[in-house]
Amino acid sequence: MKARIFISTGEVSGDMQGARLIEALYRQAAQLGLELEILALGGDRMAATGATLLGNTAAIGSIGIIEAIPFIVPTLWLQKQAQQYLQQYPPDLIVLIDYFSPNSRIGRYARQYLPGVPVAYYIAPQEWVWSFRGGDTQQVVNITDRLLAIFPEEARYYQKQGANVSYVGHPLVDQLSTAPSRDAARQQLGIPPDQVAIALLPASRRQEIKQLLPIICAAARQIQAKLPQAHFWIPLSLECFRTPIEAAIQQYGLQATIVPGQSQQAIAAADLAITKSGTANLEIALMGIPQVVLYRVNPITAWVARNVLRFSIPFMSPPNLVLMQPIVPEFLQEQATPDNITQTALDLLLNPQRRQQMLDDYARMRQAMGEPGVCDRAALEILGMLQN
Repeated sequence: MKARIFISTGEVSGDMQGARLIEALYRQAAQLGLELEILALGGDRMAATGATLLGNTAAIGSIGIIEAIPFIVPTLWLQKQAQQYLQQYPPDLIVLIDYFSPNSRIGRYARQYLPGVPVAYYIAPQEWVWSFRGGDTQQVVNITDRLLAIFPEEARYYQKQGANVSYVGHPLVDQLSTAPSRDAARQQLGIPPDQVAIALLPASRRQEIKQLLPIICAAARQIQAKLPQAHFWIPLSLECFRTPIEAAIQQYGLQATIVPGQSQQAIAAADLAITKSGTANLEIALMGIPQVVLYRVNPITAWVARNVLRFSIPFMSPPNLVLMQPIVPEFLQEQATPDNITQTALDLLLNPQRRQQMLDDYARMRQAMGEPGVCDRAALEILGMLQN
């Protein structure tokens, strides 16, 4: 008899992490002699690794109050469809990945209507960084039977709050084994060994195309004026972003190439990355590429966060969160200007001491992120919940 696991996540990054976890679940289940059926709210990558999608959430996601409004109705509709299915065909286990607001609703639903079904949370909300919403921490604890922590500080925080925590390490550590070398990546993309290559990572959400793409392209134009030999490589996280990115390349007169489906190659080949804040920052750091990080939300969202919610964080970029130290420069909201980004980018490109300092900090960060085999450890924890 097959064990049925339901996995819920959203956005591009959640789909990627869900896909890696699904591969590990099938791999470890085969060794244990278990048969699995995996159902999911996720994206195409999860479907390709063997999940049956109850709804596609890869393109549904945002950061911020105003930004979330267009996604409220489609998110609620997909969740209602999933809940009806789960009520009719209860799973043996529920796994929540990131995507806190929607996943908290799934967790509360499970507690009320599927009380015998255990719930695991993998890549939990970063309440240990921004615990300004006091009830959220307790909500995570209340809906979760096992929390699989990916940061050391996350494990300590949730354990103190009463969660049943297992520290598994960060899943991006596992990607190091498949990342191409600089020479191999440059050969694949046709980049000459001596060309200055800069990766631009502007968006994995629709809102970021509007808020971040113009800033990144304006900075790239300034860098290009200083370094005419530079060429920009832009990984395409979603195909729907191609048209606005092509328009921006033309508008800002950039020497740039869009790279669909080859984000690792574009990063590995680069001398520098200019990137929005997100999971990709860790991928860039683990591949040893210096980076400049930025983020902006709608000004109304920023005002509410600062003046109503009293939102304040020490860092936003994941590499800085690992050790809670300023490993990578991050420019948030008003500080995210083309001038600031250009100045810092040129320093990292042209100042060997500054560049080496970041690489040394990356090495310290890497030591704190756990050993390879993260996804397999997480999978074994999850499968162990089926056998309890």
